[in-house]
Amino acid sequence: MTVRRRFHALVKAFILGACIIPLIHLIARANGLGDLGANPIQEVLHTLGKTGLNLTLITLMITPLRKETNFYWLVSLRRMLGLSAFFYALLHALTYVALDQGFMWSSLYIDVTQRPYITLGALALLIMIPLAITSTKASQRRLGRIWKKLHRLIYLIASLGVLHFFLQAKIDVAEPIIYSIALLLLLGYRANTWLKRQQATRKQ
Repeated sequence: MTVRRRFHALVKAFILGACIIPLIHLIARANGLGDLGANPIQEVLHTLGKTGLNLTLITLMITPLRKETNFYWLVSLRRMLGLSAFFYALLHALTYVALDQGFMWSSLYIDVTQRPYITLGALALLIMIPLAITSTKASQRRLGRIWKKLHRLIYLIASLGVLHFFLQAKIDVAEPIIYSIALLLLLGYRANTWLKRQQATRKQ
């Protein structure tokens, strides 16, 4: 194994460890090595959901970082980060269904259909499923251009996630605003890249 490959393997291991740390910390707090506050279920929901959103936004940062630094190996981190984001989003949803709602399907139906922030969150998770399923290199080769179009849905997922976070905030919206600004910057970068590509195409 070359020095470069060893470095990339170490970076991947470090990123994977960083992705797991929030869950380990949450489990430790739930087992008495910390405090989950006055409402433990809400704290678990909030931690899992925010971690999933953080990882989604970090996944979106990979392409700009790769383009600005020419570190093409960064692309190899995107799949791991995206799957980690899906993992936390799924745990967030399962915690809501099992612990918060106690598998009360009638109550869940009302929440999903009548509470906008839950509707948006559920929609974001549903859209993440095909992206997670087709995250393999084999799927990328098999789907070709369709794969690229499909995985651009991460921008929609991130937008739904930020809206979900913003709408559920009742009083303090400072943190959701920060996430909104981060998302707008990432979307702005994507839009600027698209406009430059269109201009270059017209000049040809």
